[in-house]
Amino acid sequence: MKISRVTAAAESRPRVAVLHDALQALDTHGVCRVTVETSDGVRGSASISFGRLGAAPAILAHLINDELAPAIVGEDPFLIRAIREKLWRLTDYHGTVGLGLMGIAGIDIALWDLLGIAVGQPVWRLLGACRDRVPTYAMVGWLNYDIEALKEVCATAMGQGFVGVKIKVGAPTLAEDARRIEAVRSVIGEDALLMVDANQVFGFNEALRRGRVYQDLGCYWFEEPLRADDTDGLARLREALAIPIASGENNYGRRQFRELFERRAVDIVQPDLRRAGGITECMEIGLMADAFDVPYASHGSGPHLHVLAALPNTLFMESGLLPKGSSVRLVDGCYPLPEDSGIGSG
Repeated sequence: MKISRVTAAAESRPRVAVLHDALQALDTHGVCRVTVETSDGVRGSASISFGRLGAAPAILAHLINDELAPAIVGEDPFLIRAIREKLWRLTDYHGTVGLGLMGIAGIDIALWDLLGIAVGQPVWRLLGACRDRVPTYAMVGWLNYDIEALKEVCATAMGQGFVGVKIKVGAPTLAEDARRIEAVRSVIGEDALLMVDANQVFGFNEALRRGRVYQDLGCYWFEEPLRADDTDGLARLREALAIPIASGENNYGRRQFRELFERRAVDIVQPDLRRAGGITECMEIGLMADAFDVPYASHGSGPHLHVLAALPNTLFMESGLLPKGSSVRLVDGCYPLPEDSGIGSG
């Protein structure tokens, strides 16, 4: 079996209901779909999504179709790590991190999907699962929601069986952040988890000031309090606060994550499957994190569920609300693993 064809196709449209965090407005539904086909007729697929930058999916598709795809046609699809290394070397000249790594991630995820389909097994079984379900919380508390809407969506999430909720912080004043946290706590109860996410907008002093209040309000973790590349600042903040510091969504590749771990900059690591480099890279990041006794909580869900099932240090999967009509039912706050071959419904 050899790779016979790799294709990427893009689409993008404006989001009717724009979502806001402290950093940005998410105004786009964008996706780049990647398909890998083999000489035996087996096909695997993946999707790389974009919440803004409407032209980005098409740019990524162009990079995959014209640069990455020709380099791996004829390769054995089972040699996933060899393909990953080849594409890292290929893209080194213009910089692998960024769109280059998102393209590698799309191919990597599609290859894992293909392998699962080829052998008739879900990917989590191929990775060597540690569990048959994954604890899950809901990221539902966007900063543009007023307090009543925030309370309603968080109550809905708890009604669906999540272990807790995450809300955005970084409002113009700390008092407003505190009011929003207290409002959510009033509807989710004292025992549910409540995480807060600042999306990189604070400087060190403001993160320290607000972090002290978040921890006094019983928040479970403080996510992306500083720029993702401010490793020194994250390490200092972690030493100064009792609330766990979570970060990693905007780090690229295992070597950037190695620096986070070596500097003891995070209590919880949160790779994004697209930016980190795909299933292969995230498995290696997760195992490295385990060696440093750092729990792993995903940014996003989808195929990341398979990685979380296989890591010994999995803490939580991030999810949105379960869509209306979904067949998924959470059990004790946990998301079940798909039984379909490949990525399946994960």
